[in-house]
Amino acid sequence: MLISYFLKGGLFVAFTSALFCTAICAQQQDFTSIPIGGNAYIVQGTAYGARIGRDGLSNWTNKRTVTELYFHLNKPMRITLSLIAQPHDEPSSFSVKIMGRKYLINRKVKGSDTLKIAELDITKPGYIPLEIQGVKRAGSNFGHLSSLLVAGQNLAQNLAFVKDAKDFYFGRRGPSVHWNFVIPEKMKNQVAYFYNELYVPKGNDVVGSYFEADGFSFGYFGMQVNSPTERRVLFSVWSPYDTNKPGEIPEDQKIKLIKKGKDVHGGEFGGEGSGGQSRLEYNWKPDTHYAFLLKAEPDSIHKTTTFTAYFKDLASKNWLLIASFQRPQTNTSLKNLYAFLENFSPEMGNIPRRGYYTNQWVRSFSGEWMPVTQAIFTTDATGNAGIRLDYTGGVDNGDFYLENCGFFSHSGKENRGKTFIRKSNNLQPPKIDFDQLP
Repeated sequence: MLISYFLKGGLFVAFTSALFCTAICAQQQDFTSIPIGGNAYIVQGTAYGARIGRDGLSNWTNKRTVTELYFHLNKPMRITLSLIAQPHDEPSSFSVKIMGRKYLINRKVKGSDTLKIAELDITKPGYIPLEIQGVKRAGSNFGHLSSLLVAGQNLAQNLAFVKDAKDFYFGRRGPSVHWNFVIPEKMKNQVAYFYNELYVPKGNDVVGSYFEADGFSFGYFGMQVNSPTERRVLFSVWSPYDTNKPGEIPEDQKIKLIKKGKDVHGGEFGGEGSGGQSRLEYNWKPDTHYAFLLKAEPDSIHKTTTFTAYFKDLASKNWLLIASFQRPQTNTSLKNLYAFLENFSPEMGNIPRRGYYTNQWVRSFSGEWMPVTQAIFTTDATGNAGIRLDYTGGVDNGDFYLENCGFFSHSGKENRGKTFIRKSNNLQPPKIDFDQLP
């Protein structure tokens, strides 16, 4: 008996076992195909050449390679899991570990296969990790896995994962999370300086992380982990000309670099709008507090505003100049202040990271300081659409924090759009000798 089901993603899967079909069809179960290309990561043995691509797990030659796949269930339920494999000429075997149990999968036939793993009772909602590792192969590789097939009741309402190929890149990166700071009413249109402090707990300084501290209407300023050996402090300002290619910006709309600090590289950026960018390679450390200071100098006559970024280890007396950029067609104070945490490496979206934003102040053009104690929590399109749910933010010990990636199950989806209030732990504004700033 041959029954074919059309699954999301354009995949036909044929089940030739009448007994298997009878068992699951009798329960009127739904079928959903979870593409490996958007939901899996190679967590061990990356040096052996296996890769996660749009079509799944391929070039899988070494049994030391370990792949993890994740999906989210909104409620406890019984599910049946199977792996979908592309045609393969040689038999192979591999293990699948889920919920603490390991299942051996023997693949002995040629052609496309639906390889049943197990029927499981999931007792708690949240993310479910599934670990795949090779055991034995007769040919040059273990085969090519395309997707995970899930059968269960009411799956459409209760299953979350990265569905569409167009979302694979950002889906594997994971959701970005933001604080939108509420400027005190008295300070609106008057903010000349924005001050923020940031620290990253040990173990959260994951490669691919951008801990942004001083964002504003026309740019952003924060620190990154670019590789195991390189870290940066980054400050960027967008041009008023709307393009992703900096070479297209007319001369009168280019961002002008006024000055930059020692060892700071100044240049351009594109791909997400375009403008001026500066970066300092700086080996910042976890469990260390850093201060960020952003300044706006509007010029109403020439209709420009110069934005300047300063950075320091909070324990140091001296500020480091990152850069000053002049933005044309702009005459403004600092507005729309924000901070964010993002992962910019798709291969690192399975690792959690958290940052604390601890002491926000604004200073007016007249020299008055006021604390910023309220912020609104938001996410990017990946979080808003429910493509990934491993994000949260809130107040911990009186400090704002952001956390994302890693497929943790304590999702902050109920916090989206919510205003949080931190304790004003420090009633004294930061002590800054503005005349001594570089």
